[in-house]
Amino acid sequence: MRLCDLPKGVVALVHDVEDSGPRDAIARRLRDLGFVRGEPVRVVTHGPLGAEPLLVQVGFTRFALRRAEAARVRVQGQPA
Repeated sequence: MRLCDLPKGVVALVHDVEDSGPRDAIARRLRDLGFVRGEPVRVVTHGPLGAEPLLVQVGFTRFALRRAEAARVRVQGQPA
């Protein structure tokens, strides 16, 4: 599942960040911000009518992301 598709308030774990090329600056920046494998993440809220931006919490830090950026982060549900 992609982070942009994660329902609001549901906690998941980051699986990976997809690179669009060998020197993908956006993917590198997302990893630098803390979107690394195993880190808990959730969508706190989103813009009007489900639009941009998404307010996302990774670990204890919150970020505003565009949907295109959030679509590059793959997540998986937490084990029960």
